[in-house]
Amino acid sequence: MTNFSHMPNYDIRNDGAGPYGVFYCDVCGREFRSQPDIAGSIKQDLGRSAVSGLLRKVPLVGNSVADNVVGEDPRYSYKMTPAQIDAAWQQVQVHFRECPTCQRIVCLSDFDTQSGFCQEDSPRTGEIAEARGAQAGAAIKGFAAAFGLGGALDNVAKAADAASRGEGALARCPKDGTLAAPGTKFCPECGTPMVQPPSTVCPKCGTETGGAKFCPNCGNKMEAAAPTNCPNCGAPVKGAKFCPECGTKI
Repeated sequence: MTNFSHMPNYDIRNDGAGPYGVFYCDVCGREFRSQPDIAGSIKQDLGRSAVSGLLRKVPLVGNSVADNVVGEDPRYSYKMTPAQIDAAWQQVQVHFRECPTCQRIVCLSDFDTQSGFCQEDSPRTGEIAEARGAQAGAAIKGFAAAFGLGGALDNVAKAADAASRGEGALARCPKDGTLAAPGTKFCPECGTPMVQPPSTVCPKCGTETGGAKFCPNCGNKMEAAAPTNCPNCGAPVKGAKFCPECGTKI
C-alpha cells in the first residue's frame, strides 16, 4: 500500500444514501468517489426513529424536544467525522500516487510509474511527450481512415517531409487545394494538373537560393519563372498572359 503524507483536495456529497467523500487529482482534477456507509446510515436511522417514537409518547416531552434529541437524518447529512473521512480516503487511495518532488497527489494518468514521479517532474518527460504525440497521431489517422481521408493525410505528410528536407515550396492543386511535393504533376485526390512552385535554383550556377532575390553563391538575380499552368484551373497556359480555359490573368 502506498503511503501518503496528506490527503488531496476533497469534498463531501450525499445522494440520499448517506454522505461520502470525493477526492480530486492535484493535476487534472479528476475525481474519485468513496462508497457511502449505507448499512451505518440505515442502522443510525432505525435507532433515530425508535428514539423519536419513544420520546413523542412521553408526557411533557413533545415533538419539538424529540426532534432536537434525535438530530439530523443521516440519509441526507453532509457531515462526516474525521474517522469517516479517513476511511473514505482509504477506499480510493489505490487510484492515487504522491510525487516525491512536488508532493502533489495525482491520479495514475498523471503519474509516471516507471520513474516514480508525476509526469511533469519525471526525468522521462521527453519520452512521455513523444509517446503522447504518437498516440494522438495514431488516433487522427484512425479517424481519417474511418472517413476515407487516409490518403489525404499521407499526401500532407509527404509534402511536409519534402518541405523539411529543403525541397522548396509545395505544388498545389488549383481545384481542391491539395498540397504535394514539388514535381507532382497531377493532384493525387482529383487528378487536376498541379500548379508547381517557382524555381529556387539559380539558373547560372545551380545553387539552391531558398527563395532569395539574388543567388548567395554567384550574385545572379533570380527571375521569377513564368507559370506553366493556370493558378485557377490548372490548364496549360504556354506563356499566355491569360488562361485560355478560364480567362484568369497569369
